[in-house]
Amino acid sequence: MSTYDATQSNESKRTDKVYKDLNLDFQQNSATKDIIKITDVEAVKRSVRNLIQTNHYDKLFHPEIGSNLRGMLFENITPQISHGISKMVENLIKNYEPRARLVQVFTQPEFDRNSYRCQISFYVVNHPEPVEVESFLERLR
Repeated sequence: MSTYDATQSNESKRTDKVYKDLNLDFQQNSATKDIIKITDVEAVKRSVRNLIQTNHYDKLFHPEIGSNLRGMLFENITPQISHGISKMVENLIKNYEPRARLVQVFTQPEFDRNSYRCQISFYVVNHPEPVEVESFLERLR
């Protein structure tokens, strides 16, 4: 009975789940003086960006979460490395982001800047429109 009451008070036509996350810019809500929350698609996009930037052993007690993208950025720019980066990002999202249904990862090398431009297309669960995240991958040293 309580589940029925909770779904009846929800005005959304898609689902009763709302994905929430903190804004990592730590911007303050002027009315409540609290940190602004991001919801739904923006929360999933932020999570995908964070996964790409996470290396193995960066998360305490979860060393398996992450990838070796930073190590691959120090390799010579070749089509094989570009394909390897795409596959690594695909596996990362499929394994650690259950809210995203991956469509495509396209990695394009930028030879002049010695970096890669990575475009990720996916659907957020219970959201009808595709979402794109673009990330610029470059080595720091």
